[in-house]
Amino acid sequence: MQLYSPWALILLLVLPAMAYLLLRRKGTAAVRFPSLVDMKSCLVSWRIRFRPLLTIARLVCVALLIVALARPRKGTVLAETSTEGVAIEAVVDHSGSMQTEMDYYGDKLNRLEVVKKVLSDFIEGDKKDLKGRSSDLIGLISFARYADTKCPLVHSHNVLIEFLKKTEIVKIRSEDGTAIGDAIALGAARLQKAEEEIQLRRQQLISSGENISGADESGFKIKSKVMILLTDGINNAGQYDPLEAAELAKKWGIKIYAIGIGSSQAFTTIQSFGRTLRVPTPQQLDERLLEAIAKKTGGFYGRADDAKALRNIVEKIDELEKTEVKSVQYTQFAEHFGPWTLTALLVLAAEMLASCTVLRKIP
Repeated sequence: MQLYSPWALILLLVLPAMAYLLLRRKGTAAVRFPSLVDMKSCLVSWRIRFRPLLTIARLVCVALLIVALARPRKGTVLAETSTEGVAIEAVVDHSGSMQTEMDYYGDKLNRLEVVKKVLSDFIEGDKKDLKGRSSDLIGLISFARYADTKCPLVHSHNVLIEFLKKTEIVKIRSEDGTAIGDAIALGAARLQKAEEEIQLRRQQLISSGENISGADESGFKIKSKVMILLTDGINNAGQYDPLEAAELAKKWGIKIYAIGIGSSQAFTTIQSFGRTLRVPTPQQLDERLLEAIAKKTGGFYGRADDAKALRNIVEKIDELEKTEVKSVQYTQFAEHFGPWTLTALLVLAAEMLASCTVLRKIP
């Protein structure tokens, strides 16, 4: 609780002088008697004894009004947060070749599992170098012969991680392949659609007078749009040419960070007659295409032979794509002079009622 006009309390210093004048005030004679000898034997009634209460009530009323004049009020600190984040579409190859072995800090996992683990650290953070992307809008697309949206662009990354964990190597032969162009086109369309929806909500809030920061109702504003493309193959399926799809992404202001997965000396683990065999797998990575895609859109291309190399690339992306969170604090005040004023009026009303009835003075 604080006072907006504390200087008004100076008026309380007048109350002692006011009390002195009211209590010492000499009244005019009501009835003239030649002598007061006989009057001294008369008992003093309770009405006479309680009449000073009228003066006290008047003083209390004035004191309450002075406090109300000082405007007591209570402030509540509020914070308005605006986030200029990054919209990120993770586009992950889950074709048959992604089951090829890849080194994961001494262990042997398939390429898709390594990608899933490193992406999870990128999104959620690993309590070390990667802090996580908690303020960003992130979605997931997987592709083989066909590109599918696994998870739309969301702020709820727990849901996203669950979809990422459930992404598996394609098992149906007719669905195997690598449609890089289709995956880029779908990812670009999702990012553009998300930005258009946020802009629409922003315009609705601005027109209603509820928004001046340029963000949506959650306080989020897209600072940049990014696609992280992870693949180990060449474009051999789909309707869209990868470079044409990259041109579309460039038109919409989307940067593509292309990551080539796997080394030239790769093996695939297979089960044959109860035995586990490691079969050499030729690498068919089109690095020139991935470099051209990244260069066209303002991103970069990186080659990840193992988990450590993939992590280094992801850390570089994490460093380049920063999110800005702005918080503005302000205090909202609620005025509390009303109860003081109301109490003063009730005291005044009681004083006037008593002075006209039970404590009435005649004349």
